[in-house]
Amino acid sequence: MSKILVIAEHLGGKLNASTARAVSAAAAVKGEAIDVLVLSDAPDAVAAEAAKIEGVNRVLTVTRPENAHPLAAMLAPQIAKAADGYSHVFAPSTTFGKDVAPRVAALLGVAQVSDVMSVEAAHTFKRPIYAGNAIITVEADANHTVVATIRTASWSAAASGTNTAPVEALAIDVPLPTHTRFVELNQGSSDRPDLQSASKVVSGGRGVGSKENFDIIYKFADKIGAAVGASRAAVDAGYCPNEMQVGQTGKIIAPELYMAIGISGAIQHLTGIKDAGTIVAINKDGEAPIFEVADFGLVGDLFKIIPELEAALG
Repeated sequence: MSKILVIAEHLGGKLNASTARAVSAAAAVKGEAIDVLVLSDAPDAVAAEAAKIEGVNRVLTVTRPENAHPLAAMLAPQIAKAADGYSHVFAPSTTFGKDVAPRVAALLGVAQVSDVMSVEAAHTFKRPIYAGNAIITVEADANHTVVATIRTASWSAAASGTNTAPVEALAIDVPLPTHTRFVELNQGSSDRPDLQSASKVVSGGRGVGSKENFDIIYKFADKIGAAVGASRAAVDAGYCPNEMQVGQTGKIIAPELYMAIGISGAIQHLTGIKDAGTIVAINKDGEAPIFEVADFGLVGDLFKIIPELEAALG
């Protein structure tokens, strides 16, 4: 029977919602057990959160000072050691997961399965290729551990709050590299919802025109309580920071409502929103590709349409 180890993603003592989505994928394998591994210098708070996720059988903690910051070079040897006896190792397909999972796969001598969007069988998965234009079925070797990243936009988060999984400490005695060290973490701060977990997202593109004009996107997003995203063209033009980029080379998101404002809809951008619930497009070019995927489209000047929408909202 399959036994799955899910690597917890956390920061600042809080569990990232991506972990519960990876647990949903693990549940689809229909294995014998699902364990969550928390690596930290002080894992108790994160472990307590993970223990509440429905479907989790155990939470395993590894407490080492080297785990104070999520450095892939430090975490991967410990995960590879902890993976002994597990048929699957899952990590969310976030910046964290994409950083650590390949190292784990290399240490275990297996080929990684990336961006799992559905589980067909214990060792058979579907994942997008060619910027999401095609879906490929991948079959992993059943004789080796499956290391996979889970496309979080394709999975809903497992329910939390009803489970009470036991928390057990693991002693992982493996040498860690000395060539990598943590220097500092610089991250943007915002009172707006997190882009990757928000139920509503408003994104601006090159059509917004300038960094100053991008304020109209921020204000409208605040009006409806949405997170703010951007196309790569807007980021490259310097209208907004890189962490706001949505698309193949940015963040893959699946909000209930996605509003694309001044975004033409290049395939690389559409890859990032293919799992969104309702897509609304506003663009002055009625032939823009974004309208081919939009549920609702408004053709016109965004600088006239947005104030009218704000007025209608009251």
